[in-house]
Amino acid sequence: MKTESENLSAQQSLEIITSMIAQAQGKFQKNVFYFLLWGWVVAIANIGMYTLIKLNYPYPYVAWAITIPAWIWSMYHGFRQSRDRSPSTHFDVVSGALWIGFGVVVFTLVAFGGKINYQLNPVILLFSAVPTCASGVILRFRPLIFGGVLFWVFGIVCFLVPYEFQFIAGAVAIVCGYLIPGYLLKSHQPEKHVQ
Repeated sequence: MKTESENLSAQQSLEIITSMIAQAQGKFQKNVFYFLLWGWVVAIANIGMYTLIKLNYPYPYVAWAITIPAWIWSMYHGFRQSRDRSPSTHFDVVSGALWIGFGVVVFTLVAFGGKINYQLNPVILLFSAVPTCASGVILRFRPLIFGGVLFWVFGIVCFLVPYEFQFIAGAVAIVCGYLIPGYLLKSHQPEKHVQ
């Protein structure tokens, strides 16, 4: 006896896949809030850290305190969104797992950053490349794929520049990797999709 999936034609299968991608893109557009929020927060924190280092402020890492209200805002926004969620697709599950894994890695790096003298920017940028690029592939959205590649490039740059300039590289990477793709995805222009 043939299963239902064996009875699908190639055209029907393609339509299902196209529909799932469109649904994932629609959900992702609703979640672009996180790309924009965290893009701005991390870019500002990087620039703040660079500025405080240049001013010889003894505690330049205080610039990262901006992330505390951002986490609260993110959790509140996520709670509100969770009430209106439609059923998850396979793309949603994969993308969610990637970003949760990324969050766990970043939290671990921050918690144990003293072991590597808090030289976190290069490592975090390199790890940012993976979920960003994968999300771009899942959504078939070139700016996000390119943003992931730029995270990798700027991660390498951070290994090659003096400590304080890592924060400038980090800010530029965030603008290119999160903010530009986030605003493009928010406007959702179909011709920007991978064919």
